[in-house]
Amino acid sequence: MPVELKPGVYWVGAVDWGVRFFHGHELSTHRGTSYNAYLIVDEKIALLDTVRASFAPELLARIREIVDPAKIDYVIAAHAEPDHSGSLPEVLRHTPNAQLVVSKQGAKSIEGYFHQGWDYKPVGTGDRISLGQNELVFTEAAFLHWPDSMFTYLTGHNIWFPNDAFGQHFATPFRFDDEACPEELATETLKYFVNIINPYSHLVGPKIEEVLSFGWPIDMIAPSHGVIWRKSPAEIIAQYREWAEQKSGKRALVLYASMWEATRKMADAIGEGLTDTNTNHKVIDVSTADRNDLNAEIFNARALIVGSSTINKGPLPDLAPMLIDLKGLKFKNKIGAAFGSYGWSADAVKYIEEQLSGAGIEMVRPGLKCRWQPAAEDLAACRTLGREIGEMLKA
Repeated sequence: MPVELKPGVYWVGAVDWGVRFFHGHELSTHRGTSYNAYLIVDEKIALLDTVRASFAPELLARIREIVDPAKIDYVIAAHAEPDHSGSLPEVLRHTPNAQLVVSKQGAKSIEGYFHQGWDYKPVGTGDRISLGQNELVFTEAAFLHWPDSMFTYLTGHNIWFPNDAFGQHFATPFRFDDEACPEELATETLKYFVNIINPYSHLVGPKIEEVLSFGWPIDMIAPSHGVIWRKSPAEIIAQYREWAEQKSGKRALVLYASMWEATRKMADAIGEGLTDTNTNHKVIDVSTADRNDLNAEIFNARALIVGSSTINKGPLPDLAPMLIDLKGLKFKNKIGAAFGSYGWSADAVKYIEEQLSGAGIEMVRPGLKCRWQPAAEDLAACRTLGREIGEMLKA
């Protein structure tokens, strides 16, 4: 059923409890997601975003509980990705009198997805549409997280609809932040930021400052996925500002992939060295870790100590997704070191160093190599490495 945010403003989206991956298999969604669409009933009626195509019947059914879809005057498509726009063809079929409103870039991307030759009304920052008592005000938000992304603000009700910003892939039976489990909400909000927004974190602070400079009161933040922030909109804005600065704490991660336990033993010994300096850390076997959860761990760490056995003159394949993500997600303010075991060649350590450096991670010492299984002196060197990194973090 619809959920009323404020008088005349309704959530009419869909909850997808079963989805476990997004963007193909690029993003894990352990707790499902929601596709948030919003119906605004004033003297004129606007639908802000749609839902994934398979959920179009649910969207239309919720709208019908409030108004006849044929009475909708505006359909705002704030972003062309199919989890937002997938049901546009079905929605527009039921809203024959509606004007389709898009960002300037959205006129290209949405037409590129659907090839319908629709009559678009492109809008840019500062453009307004009057609904009668209240107005929709638009802000272009390029690369948060697509070039066509657009924010919308509803005057009078003081609701900010930031599209993919401030969201979570999080299916819940309720729609608001104060109704969700705080620990689960915090976990999914950070994971979403790291894996979707972080590559553009240098744009987050300036865009927030731009929006706040308009002087709008913000009573609610209603994103396109997850819960609606009605209890703590100011807090989540402050959290995004902090995350965008990427100021990691004094925390270390020992990340490894091991073939015959040698690299694992090295990783454990490095962890012991970190313990000796009372450094907060985790030792993680990347072969058993979810890559998106791992990215959230990496985001919160200052030091990454990465190791692998050598195979085919490189690291084990289990390490590859993490190394690719390090470069793509553009983490900042991190130091690193490499380690690994080998039998016939020690190429994995060199490869890891090159990849970490290429991802902008400052390498603080030469890599540590162990041939065959680690002897007592090898493990002692690993403990020394852990202590060295721990002391660097203290400094």
